[in-house]
Amino acid sequence: MFTTSLNPTETPFLAVSWEFVGNPASKPIITSLLDANITAPEYDGRITIFRSTGSLQLRNLMLSDSGKYRILVIIFTLMVTLNWNVFLFLPAEPVSDVRVLPLSTDLIEFKNSVHLSCLSSGTSLSFVWMNSSSEFTPSDRVQITNEGSTLTIINVTRYEEGPYTCFVFNPASSNISDPINVFVSYGPENVTLNVDPASQKHYEEGSDISLSCSADSRPPATFYWLLNENFLPDSGSELKFINVQKNQSGNYSCQAFNTIIKFSKHSHSLLTIVTVYHELKSVDLIEFNSPVNLSCSSSGSSLSFVWMNGTSEVTASDSVLITDGGSTLTFLNVSRYDHGTYWCHVSNPVSEEISDPVSVFISYGPENLQLKASPSREYYEEGLNVHLTCLAESRPLAKIQWFLNGDPLNETGSVLKLMNIQVNQSGNYSCHVFNSNTLKIQTSALNPYRGLSSGAITGIVLGCVIFVAVVATGAFLIAQRM
Repeated sequence: MFTTSLNPTETPFLAVSWEFVGNPASKPIITSLLDANITAPEYDGRITIFRSTGSLQLRNLMLSDSGKYRILVIIFTLMVTLNWNVFLFLPAEPVSDVRVLPLSTDLIEFKNSVHLSCLSSGTSLSFVWMNSSSEFTPSDRVQITNEGSTLTIINVTRYEEGPYTCFVFNPASSNISDPINVFVSYGPENVTLNVDPASQKHYEEGSDISLSCSADSRPPATFYWLLNENFLPDSGSELKFINVQKNQSGNYSCQAFNTIIKFSKHSHSLLTIVTVYHELKSVDLIEFNSPVNLSCSSSGSSLSFVWMNGTSEVTASDSVLITDGGSTLTFLNVSRYDHGTYWCHVSNPVSEEISDPVSVFISYGPENLQLKASPSREYYEEGLNVHLTCLAESRPLAKIQWFLNGDPLNETGSVLKLMNIQVNQSGNYSCHVFNSNTLKIQTSALNPYRGLSSGAITGIVLGCVIFVAVVATGAFLIAQRM
């Protein structure tokens, strides 16, 4: 129905004429005069004109009716022209048998382009291209042609890989194609070589080491291994060393290869295997007894040695010699001050290593023996508690044995406790101090005190005689209160 905006007049229009504006020429549809209507044959029986407004009804539409229409109205001396654009469609056939060709495609990033065609049964078809759930829209690289049925992506990238579908619809129905796979090959790139354990400048012989190689690549890269630029028989993303040996040191690299693109890329890592032989042994030495040599050896070249005692560096002196390029440490007549934990630090321009710590134990003594009584008095009354303490400088700690009048007591340890002393406990008390490493003994005893007052309990005797192991005796006398 073409409805004009004209209002009816008191007298009919002089003439109303409708025409179909064609190319190259227009053709009349109907001309309505005051006394007659002239209708084109192809519109006979399909149109009705309303002369009061000039409106036109067109029925039984056909596809050929699509186009531009124009009306000419003459109102006495006034002529009015109106235009319409009409687009008509025939009843659409249902969409069916939607498919995309080719069914799959393998492409190389930045080198190939995607060319996909969507085929479908039906009429008046519209096409929408999808990658997963995202719709394609035209851009500099994306072209949609042939009324939407052809999709072209120029110089495809990895981000355009995926299942592609074609959605087809018309006024009657819609349908979608099966997904087709578009594979985009790229890489390898970002090739990385990792070493486990990591963050080490070198690895000790006998260690277990794992090299792993990774790369961004589609399809996944094939990995090959090289040592000093020579291919190894090993392949795969991991190269393992069990009980690694020094002759396996070198410049390792992994080659990542893309079988589709025929392109490879390398990553490198220097793996240095150092053999450190710990010739140092734990040693027990006796002070001033003899010299001692400590030696440190290591594989490698251009080696430098530094000797450490705990956290302090050992330097040469009159009694300390460092020889053989620094690998040998000699003590001349070791003293107790050389006691400690020693280790050697070995280095060269490419790596470094330290030895296991070694305990150097220096035995000495016993010496500076002291025997003390507590409480300290000139004499002791019966019933008191008296503690005798025996002290000596010794490494290792000395063993102590107590004696009374030369006879051993059951008491050992540095303190002899005499509780509620009685007269019969008077006598010559002594302590024997023995070092099981130096095999030296010292003895200390209480000496008699002379000149006690009349009626006083017996005094304490102090005295000390030293022989091979220092031996002395003394009297410890107790008087009974009357």
